[in-house]
Amino acid sequence: MNDDEPVLLQIQGHTLHITLNRPRALNALTHTMVRSIDDALTSAAGDDAVTHVVVSGAGERGLCAGGDIRSIYEDARAGRRASVDFWRDEYRLNARIARFAKPYVALMDGIVMGGGVGISSHGDVRVVTERSRVAMPETGIGFVPDVGGTYLLAAAPGELGTHLALTGQAVHAADAIACGLADHFVPSHRLEELGRALARSATPAQVTDTVLGYAEKAPEGELAACRQWIDDCYAADTVEEIIERLLESGTPATKETAATLVTKSPTALKVTLEAVRRARRLSSLEAALDQEFRVSCRAFTGHDLVEGVRAQIIDKDRNPRWMPAEPAEVSAADVARHFEPLGERELGLAAH
Repeated sequence: MNDDEPVLLQIQGHTLHITLNRPRALNALTHTMVRSIDDALTSAAGDDAVTHVVVSGAGERGLCAGGDIRSIYEDARAGRRASVDFWRDEYRLNARIARFAKPYVALMDGIVMGGGVGISSHGDVRVVTERSRVAMPETGIGFVPDVGGTYLLAAAPGELGTHLALTGQAVHAADAIACGLADHFVPSHRLEELGRALARSATPAQVTDTVLGYAEKAPEGELAACRQWIDDCYAADTVEEIIERLLESGTPATKETAATLVTKSPTALKVTLEAVRRARRLSSLEAALDQEFRVSCRAFTGHDLVEGVRAQIIDKDRNPRWMPAEPAEVSAADVARHFEPLGERELGLAAH
C-alpha cells in the first residue's frame, strides 16, 4: 500500500478495505480512481479469502464530494471528450457495485455527494454517521443527477426524491435512511471499532450482524415534518408549477425552497424533473444509468454546465448566467433532446 496513491487497498482479515485518498480534494473521484476501484473489485471477486469489501474516505471531512468538477470544466471548455469516457467507466462501476456478489459496505461519513453517492448508495450495507451530509447537488452547476441518482431518488417515498433532486439539498443520517440512500446509523467514533469487527466477519450474515451490532437510532431528521407540502408541491407537472405551488403555500419553508429553486439552472431543473419521472418507469438501475449517460453527454455540450462550474468553483462569484434564464424559456424540445439515443455511443448497460 502506497500512501501517496489516490486509492488505498488493504486486506484486513476477511475485509478488502478500499480508501479514497484525496482528502484535500474531499476525495473527489478521478478517472484513475474509478479504474482502480473497479480493478480492486475484480481482485476481490476472485479472492476466496476476501468475504466482503469496505469503502471509506481518507480524512474526516467526507467519503467523497463527487467527481473532479474542475477537470470536467476544463475538458468541456477545450472541446475534449475525456469526461464522457470518465462517465462511461464511472456508471459501469456504479452498476457493478449494485450487482457485486460479495457484501459491499460503504462508510458514508461526512460529505457524500454526486459521485460519492454512486460509490456508496448502490452498496449492500450503507452506514451513515452524525457527520453525514448526503446530496445530489448537480442542478446548482447546470448538470443533472447521475451515477444512478435519478433511480435512487425516484424510489424515495412520495416526492422526497424530486425535492432532493431539484434543490440539491444535503440530508443528514435519518433523512438519508428514510429516502433509501443509506441503511444504518453508527456514531463516527465507533467506525474504527466497526472496521476491526468486520475484519473478523467471514460470511455475509456475519457482516450484516456485525453492522447491526453497532447501529443505533439516528438523530431525528427534518424531512418528515415537511412531507405534506413536499408531496403536494412536487406533484405538479412542471417546474414552473412546482415553484408556483411553493410560493402559494406561504410558509417560510416553502418560500425558502422556491427561492432556492430559482437560483438553479432552469434547463437542469427541467431535465432533472423529467429524468426522475422517467426513472420511476424504468425497470432497472442499468436502464437508469443508460438514460443518465445520454443526459450527461447532452449537458456536457450545453452552456449551463461550464457556466455553473465557473460561477461556483472557478471564479466563485456565485452568480451564474444561465441560458435560458427562466424555466418558461426552456422548451419541451430542449428537454427531450437530452434523452435522445446516442447511436453507437450508447452506454448499453441494460442490454447486457
